Amino acid sequence: MDRSRIAIVIPALNEARTIAAVVERVRVFGQPVVVDDGSTDDTAVLAWAAGADVVVHAVNRGYDGALNSGFARAAKLGCAYAITVDADGQHNPQQIADFIALLDQGYALVLGVRDRQQRVAEHIFAWVARRVWGLSDPLCGMKGYDMALYHHERAFDHFGSIGTELAVRSAARGVRRVEQPTVIRDRADAPRFGRRLSANWRILRALFILLGLGAAGRLVRTT
Repeated sequence: MDRSRIAIVIPALNEARTIAAVVERVRVFGQPVVVDDGSTDDTAVLAWAAGADVVVHAVNRGYDGALNSGFARAAKLGCAYAITVDADGQHNPQQIADFIALLDQGYALVLGVRDRQQRVAEHIFAWVARRVWGLSDPLCGMKGYDMALYHHERAFDHFGSIGTELAVRSAARGVRRVEQPTVIRDRADAPRFGRRLSANWRILRALFILLGLGAAGRLVRTT
């Protein structure tokens, strides 16, 4: 796949410490698309200087709002694939090559599976997701998508699913998918996702909504 047709979508909030290094390391695989989600530091400037296509939110729209904008930009650029990675350097950029190879093999969805999960709610989400949708770790931030999945749904996220809705909807309708082990590095500072109690609640809320959509027949189960 031509590098210019691969978007590396990177949501970022106050990641001036790491964003330039992340962009420089991923741009050999595709076009970095950084979404500066209302940062108050130099995230956007540093991302642009490092070679990213930068989308700037004047106010914070949250993780899923940033992904919506990143995928919209990837669609506008005419990209065939989009691969999501975190801005904090926790994902190993060298693994992007493995995701691209799997997409080239005809998999429409490549899901990273982390070597560890940090929160109680993440374990609950993963346990349910394995049994309902056959997904081991839908909350992993590193995923690869054929952009046809995005065009089918006409959005990445509708309700704040913490980066899971497009993957779950696509898996529920039976697209060809594969899972890829992904090593997660520790952050150097505090996580951006929020405090323990609020983070666990947001994860469980997303799970309850996805289960409700399935019960209402709005997630088509074919597997």
